[in-house]
Amino acid sequence: MEELLSIIIGIGLSATCGFRIFVPLLGMGLAHRAGMLNFASGFDWIGSWPAIIAFGLAMVLEIAAYYIPWLDNLLDTIATPAAIVAGTIATASMVGDVTPFFRWTLAIIAGGGIAGLIQGSSVSIRGVSTASTGGLTNPLVSTGELVASIAGTLLSIMLPYLAIVLVAILIGLIIQRLARRKEPA
Repeated sequence: MEELLSIIIGIGLSATCGFRIFVPLLGMGLAHRAGMLNFASGFDWIGSWPAIIAFGLAMVLEIAAYYIPWLDNLLDTIATPAAIVAGTIATASMVGDVTPFFRWTLAIIAGGGIAGLIQGSSVSIRGVSTASTGGLTNPLVSTGELVASIAGTLLSIMLPYLAIVLVAILIGLIIQRLARRKEPA
């Protein structure tokens, strides 16, 4: 049961990497320092002070960059693959007593996949915002993504079962929206 909880926490944190890359990584490091999270073997570096400082600085830069109208769209081209990598690491770091094959398969498919799906949806929303308002509403989109990342990180660590339900609902909405786009007009 504890292993399932760890997987749920990892997947929840991976989802939040789709909104902001460094918020969940910083949250993981701080939660580990506070004794709230235990990482799988080989991932304790996430809770090291150098990593926490690096995640904190990167988080501040990432948040600030998303409030610069032309830079936010450019950043999405870098953030998409980075979110997939961060999501993969977030899940892999939480999956403990399993074979490396299972850990990395789960991490890549579930963690990286969910982070990529959410990041792709964010890119789409920002694109619509840019096209329809000339980027004037992009700061609102950025604020929503930041709030979702912070809330998702906190929920994933403190209320993981609620977080995974919310992730499932979000994924369902994304899939439903994608299915509507593919329907013939």
